[in-house]
Amino acid sequence: MRTDFLRPVTVAVTGTHSTGKSTFLQRLADELHRDRIDVAVVADLGAEAAERGLPILDKHTWVSTLWIITRGISLEAQAWAQADVVLIDRPVSDALGYYEAALESRGQQPDPQNMRQLEDIVARHVPNYDLVLRTVLDPTIPLDLSKPRGTDLAFRSLADRHVAKVTERLGIDHDTLPANGHDRALVEANAFIRGQLDRTNNDPGR
Repeated sequence: MRTDFLRPVTVAVTGTHSTGKSTFLQRLADELHRDRIDVAVVADLGAEAAERGLPILDKHTWVSTLWIITRGISLEAQAWAQADVVLIDRPVSDALGYYEAALESRGQQPDPQNMRQLEDIVARHVPNYDLVLRTVLDPTIPLDLSKPRGTDLAFRSLADRHVAKVTERLGIDHDTLPANGHDRALVEANAFIRGQLDRTNNDPGR
């Protein structure tokens, strides 16, 4: 039995800041656009959160984390109605990883009930990602200061570890995306997306 909505192919890139997520997704989007595939990109929400006065990075709170998760889900759902392929710069699980990293950096413990709520929301949503790529932190790559990311290299590393922990804890199937592996990953992501589109287009029950 079919539902009244068929979600488009959804690809997300997870990882700590300044590890090439946005650059990779822009290259992927450009390649898909050249082949006239309808693509929507859901951008990283850190800058918008900061503009709205919400704490980010090592200042993350339960409130800012809840906002980013729910805002991200809303924008992803909106994009599903607009394109055949949706590319996501940070799945909602990243917000949970950053919150846990912020708590550790401040020497604080989370409220168990609040943490369960956040984790439940994320766990219910992540199955909507068809392909997840996790960047690999290369400490030799400098921070991109064009975005409000802070200059704390230790926190970048801490966030990397916690994003990886959340990804594993929630059982999010993923491939790694090393800094020197973008060309190969682009080929593989393109092949995956086109395979998914072909299956959808050839499905007689669609």
